[in-house]
Amino acid sequence: MDNLCHTLTGAALAQAGLKRRTALGAATLIIAANLPDVDILSYFRGETFALSFRRGWTHGILALLVWPWILAGVMLAFDRTFTRRGARFGPLLLLAAVGILSHPLLDSLNTYGVRWLMPFSGRWFYGDTLFIVDVWVWLVLAAGLVWSTRRERKGRADWAQPAKAALLTATVYVAIMATLGRLAEGQVRFELRGQGGSPRDILASPLPVTPIEREVVVAEPDGFRVGTIRVGGSFQEQGRWPHLGDGGPAVAAAADRPDARAFLAWARYPTFLVDRRGGMTIIHFIDLRYARAPGPGFGTLAVPLTVGQMARTEAREPRDVTRRE
Repeated sequence: MDNLCHTLTGAALAQAGLKRRTALGAATLIIAANLPDVDILSYFRGETFALSFRRGWTHGILALLVWPWILAGVMLAFDRTFTRRGARFGPLLLLAAVGILSHPLLDSLNTYGVRWLMPFSGRWFYGDTLFIVDVWVWLVLAAGLVWSTRRERKGRADWAQPAKAALLTATVYVAIMATLGRLAEGQVRFELRGQGGSPRDILASPLPVTPIEREVVVAEPDGFRVGTIRVGGSFQEQGRWPHLGDGGPAVAAAADRPDARAFLAWARYPTFLVDRRGGMTIIHFIDLRYARAPGPGFGTLAVPLTVGQMARTEAREPRDVTRRE
C-alpha cells in the first residue's frame, strides 16, 4: 500500500488507545508503520534494481524480528536525550512490533506482493485484494482519526471509539474486497472452462476507486488472456499475449541481460513484444499486472539488441511471432 495508508494506519492504532501505553507511543506507531519502506532508497541504484530488492529484506520475517528492537532503542534514546517524557522500553518495543507488522500485512493485500520469508526464500505472496492506492481506506481511517481527536480534545472518556470503529470498518471493507476478487476469479474460470479453455492461474486485479470492477489476467498453457470483469457480469476479453518461451532466441538473448533478469524475477505474468524498426530491434518485456503495451510506464522494460546480437540469433529464429505494427 502507499505510505499515506501506512501512516493513517499507524495513527489510527495510536488513536485507538495504544499511544497511552508509553510516552512517544503515537510517534513510534506511525514511524513503525512506515519503517520497512526504507528500502525505497534502492531506487538510487535504478528502477530495475529496486524491483528486485523492494518488499524483500526490509519486509521479511528476519526484518520483522529485528526492526522493533532497533526502533524501540532509537525512540528510547531520543526520549532520554531530548524530550525526557519517561518513555519505557517494553511498551515501545510492543508498539514498534505492532506498527511494523501492520506494514507487510497491508502490502500483502495488493498485487505487488511481499516476500515474507526473506532472506530465507524469495517467494512472493499476493493478496490481490486492494489497489495499491485505495481512497476508501484513506477516507475511513481519516474520518475515524478526526472524530477521535475531537473527542479527545473535549475530554470525553470514549475518545478512542471512533478510531477503533474506523479500523474495524476498514477490516470489513478488506474482507468484502477479498470476497469480490475471489468471486470474479471463479466466474472467469467457470466461463473459460465452459468454452473449453484451461486456465492455470487467474488474477482479478482491483482498480482504483471502483470496487466492483477488475482487470483480469488469465495464464493458460498457450499464453495469456487479458480483459475485464464487473461484479455480476461476464469476462470481457481484450487480447492475448504469448509466454516468454514462445519468443525464440532473440527474446532469450534479451532475457539473459542483467536488467532483464532482475525484471523477470519480479514479474508475475511476464510477456514480450518484438519491435523491429529502422534497423533496430528492441525486446519489450511486459508484466501484465501493470501494463498492456510497451512504454515508459510502470511494469515494462525495453531491452535493445545490438546488430551483433541479432546476427547470432537470426539464423536460429524460425519466425517472428510477436511483431505488431
